[in-house]
Amino acid sequence: MKLNDPNAFHRLAYAYTNGEWGLRKDMKKAFKYYTRAAELGSSRSHYEIGVCYHFGEGVDKDTKRAFYHWELAAIDGHEMARHTLGANEGNNGNIGRAMKHFMIAAKSGHGDSLKMVGEGYKRGHVTKDEYATTLRAYQVSIDEVKSEQREKAVEMGEQHLDSSFGTVGGTYMN
Repeated sequence: MKLNDPNAFHRLAYAYTNGEWGLRKDMKKAFKYYTRAAELGSSRSHYEIGVCYHFGEGVDKDTKRAFYHWELAAIDGHEMARHTLGANEGNNGNIGRAMKHFMIAAKSGHGDSLKMVGEGYKRGHVTKDEYATTLRAYQVSIDEVKSEQREKAVEMGEQHLDSSFGTVGGTYMN
């Protein structure tokens, strides 16, 4: 942290979020450290700040600020932020924008977004060409991250998730 490493600030924030390392869960402290990590360039922290604003954890609930931070994270390539934006756009009736977000996230390898693009295709919101292009890009993205070491890590259960589970705002397909 003395070196202003955004990952160190993010990890401490995450520990406060979940009450890890002997720390009590403290969302105000978590928010403080997520904010510092985001200032240092952490897209994961921008995503978590959006979650804090969305649910009013550690800060007052503020949908505009939630979307602002999710947009910053998505621009920086955070797939879950992009998926979350898609889900919220869909919930707000902006199906075209939702599908665009889902297609971008799917092309980066986000499986749940690919499922949403598939649903969009079935419902006529996505063309056959858009769906096919998204499927091909998704496969390329998945193939690029495949490695023997990664597969062994998954088998051994050493891969840990470091961001929230699920989708903030649900899915427009409800």
